Amino acid sequence: MFGLPRTYERPRNVRLDTLIRLRWLAVFGQLAAVLVVHFGLEFEVPIWPCLAVIALAALLNVALRVSFHQTQWLEPDRAAWLLTFDIAELAALLYLTGGLENPFSFLLLGPVLISATALPPRMTLLIGTFAMFCATVLVFLHYDLPWDAENPLELPEIYMVGVWLSILLAIGYIGVYTWQVAEEARQLSDALAATELVLAREQHLSQLDGLAAAAAHELGTPLATITVVVREIERALEANSPYADDVKLLREQAQRCREILAKITELPTGEPFDRTPLSALIEEAVAPHRNFGISIGVTYPANRATEPAGARNPAIRYGLGNLIENAVDFAHSRVEIFAKWTSDEVSISISDDGPGFAAEVVDRIGAPYVTHRRPGGRGPDGDEDAVFGLGLGFFIAKTLLERSGARLALINQAPPLHGATVTVTWSRADFERPLVAPPLEAPARAS
Repeated sequence: MFGLPRTYERPRNVRLDTLIRLRWLAVFGQLAAVLVVHFGLEFEVPIWPCLAVIALAALLNVALRVSFHQTQWLEPDRAAWLLTFDIAELAALLYLTGGLENPFSFLLLGPVLISATALPPRMTLLIGTFAMFCATVLVFLHYDLPWDAENPLELPEIYMVGVWLSILLAIGYIGVYTWQVAEEARQLSDALAATELVLAREQHLSQLDGLAAAAAHELGTPLATITVVVREIERALEANSPYADDVKLLREQAQRCREILAKITELPTGEPFDRTPLSALIEEAVAPHRNFGISIGVTYPANRATEPAGARNPAIRYGLGNLIENAVDFAHSRVEIFAKWTSDEVSISISDDGPGFAAEVVDRIGAPYVTHRRPGGRGPDGDEDAVFGLGLGFFIAKTLLERSGARLALINQAPPLHGATVTVTWSRADFERPLVAPPLEAPARAS
């Protein structure tokens, strides 16, 4: 009931149009810089070699635009080659215009950042290494920096070593930082997509109950008509008629159908079905986890007269079920659930007698792909992946519950007690707010 959707690593492709647009921006910027320095500032620049290098980048852009569709997505290796070309092209321009003495040398970092954002780590490592290699070569091999011939600029060697080190550190540090931020964004996007899938599935299953009851009511009238007609036919037939047994069988099967529909119509519909007491919601979430050898106790206030009744929200049911499943997975022998309510607030506390939250992850629990499991543990199906998972289930539960207006608090119990407690708290108005569910899509008809 509370299984998670399988997630797969998405391919890290780069859209060709993005690289082409960025390269056009670089081409126009490089062209403007060369022309301003040569004609505006009247510095001696090897203008034709520089223009040839820039033209090579422009020709590559034209060739890519002609050869590929605008919406083409590039595989990581092809994108890496294009970014490597960008580094080589910029290194050639820097070679012609002063090497690392040129203040534009920090642009070597650009392709590395693009790779860290969109490509696998292995590709980024290779591109970053190539950029560092180019920066190192430019320390020793380059033309003079375009400058006033009567007052040439001479930078101390120690300063140039500092520039070289700063470029290498920027490539390494900012590359790793950018990759980490992009990776966390990808993980969050995948986790939220899984959350939407779970919520859509739970909403679909929740609405099937009402759909089945409605269908049973609709089928009751034609089935009653069939039963009446069969009885009339049965009375009209003679006792020795060859059709008597067939008509009798038809009547019995029609009666069986009516009994089945009667059971289905016992499902409440309308307002009573749309709302459920807090105790019923908890029992519904607890039921799938009672047969795993862990005792589950549920405690309610003595006065049940003011018990809140909330909407049958699939998000709340799934979220509570997942928290209870985690508690059962960690517990040694017992899980305790305490429900409390006042005129302003509703809360559910789930405690287990397991090892509690690990100190190294307690501050990060609730983020996707963060988990801690007891060594040697296995999931209910004997699957180690279910135990040494990625924390996606807790993230989905937390996200769904927070969407319903809940607040989650996680603590380890104070010694001599052991285990962890998760408390889910709603304002009573949020808990009792009616749920507006999207309409159930009608199944497509077979052609």
